[in-house]
Amino acid sequence: MGKKILIVDDSRTIRQQVSFTLTKGGFVVVEAEDGKDGIVKLSQNDDVAMIISDVNMPNMNGLEMVEAIKADAKHKALPIVMLTTEGSGELIERAKAAGARGWIVKPFKPDQLIAAVNKLTGAA
Repeated sequence: MGKKILIVDDSRTIRQQVSFTLTKGGFVVVEAEDGKDGIVKLSQNDDVAMIISDVNMPNMNGLEMVEAIKADAKHKALPIVMLTTEGSGELIERAKAAGARGWIVKPFKPDQLIAAVNKLTGAA
């Protein structure tokens, strides 16, 4: 069985696209619809190998979620990649400062996504 990836995005369509791509790549996927839901799903799945998160979401955005997750010593090393339509340098710097390891701009290329996940989870 493949490594477990948590996808956090308020768009069901994006979650489905990412989930489909990762499942085809041999990964197990857990979905969350915003940052708060992402934190809950992470607490319910202690074997998550990586998180892929949108930035702009209701309730709790992706950057706030990253900061909250990284504040927990248990998740300091957990790779988190932002998947978003946003490409501003300021946001990317904030995400990196919060602990995100990468930035993928939508629309994503399935091969690039799989390569990034393989690299960050050591699955390759």
